[in-house]
Amino acid sequence: MATADTYLTDSSADSIRAAVHSREPVAGYTHSFYRYPARFSPLFARAIIETFTIPGDLVLDVFMGGGTSLVEARALGRIAVGTDINRLSVFISKVKTTVFSKYELANILQWAEALVKQIKLNNPPLRAFDWAEKGYQRNISGKSTWPIRKTIELALAQLDKLPEKRQQSFARCALLKTAQWALDCRQEVPAAKQFRHQFLNYIEEMTRGAWEYAKAVRVGNRLYNLVGPRRTLCLNRSAAGIEADERIKSFPTPRLILTSPPYPGVHVLYHRWQVEGRRETPAPFWIANCLDGSGASFYTFGHREQKDLKGYYEKAFAAFSSLAKIADERTILVQLVGFSEPSWQLPKFLSVLEMAGFTEVQFPVLANSSDGRLWRCIPNRKWYADQKGAIAASKEVVLFHRLS
Repeated sequence: MATADTYLTDSSADSIRAAVHSREPVAGYTHSFYRYPARFSPLFARAIIETFTIPGDLVLDVFMGGGTSLVEARALGRIAVGTDINRLSVFISKVKTTVFSKYELANILQWAEALVKQIKLNNPPLRAFDWAEKGYQRNISGKSTWPIRKTIELALAQLDKLPEKRQQSFARCALLKTAQWALDCRQEVPAAKQFRHQFLNYIEEMTRGAWEYAKAVRVGNRLYNLVGPRRTLCLNRSAAGIEADERIKSFPTPRLILTSPPYPGVHVLYHRWQVEGRRETPAPFWIANCLDGSGASFYTFGHREQKDLKGYYEKAFAAFSSLAKIADERTILVQLVGFSEPSWQLPKFLSVLEMAGFTEVQFPVLANSSDGRLWRCIPNRKWYADQKGAIAASKEVVLFHRLS
């Protein structure tokens, strides 16, 4: 293990510490488009990107989730590439990193304003039978939830009035955000009228955020003369084997790999909502128009109760071994990771990274713990199931690595 205070200025160290301990809600640009589980703070992503990269560098996130690091990277004039095995993640990240024109956003807002006046519960039904037969409307057709389901169906049927697929995707994302608000982890489901009102509020909020993001990207492009091929890429694929992907090969070597992998032994639902308690629904995939046929363990490197988390560490080794093959001596890997039982899971995690080709680098100036690392607690974070470990799942550690 190496120490590397020389990489940090006092100012950048202060920024990272402040970002790690910030209790500000996730906001700004397109960050609030969807509440993706276990997302990290835009302030943290921004501080890390500004510290370890310069404009024009590539920032890679191989567990991109809601695309936070990609949004911040592009707004800061960096190239942004992300991958995730979750198609929902890819959909959300693509929408959040799309640079819309003012005309496009005005068109979306006009469409939404007309839509909420037209769709009522007494309208003829437009059932999404194909999706329902495949189980994507499970647990959202009950007595309290069917009005929300029908409202969404009626809205989706009007998407073709938007001329471009990217505008339709934006509208789907707004419906996704509103449906999450209405259904996920709520004991009382709002009425259809409330849903329509909230949808329009979200559309207005999202178009403002998308325009602020678009302005930031355009300013960065002009300021740093960033021209040429596209500078954002979101891929539906595993990190394992990424070194052989021709799409990745067309980009420069990543200067920063900023990511948050699945947490060992921690149960997180990346692919389902929980309706009226603990009844799961895959409805977000229907709304986003992408298929999902996988269980929870597919997204978390294996079930959290597997013996010694053997499968988890095997998959982590495969992923980080591939990352080592596309990195170079200038690349720094920064991760935010939580553990259900860090006393043995953290040493094992570090051992796996060492075998994969990465050595931990510690920054004593950042340390707030006797182990020389930077830990943080996330206020009000609640997971979907009680953890059996010795530490709260809301506590995370920031890990820094370079090639061995």
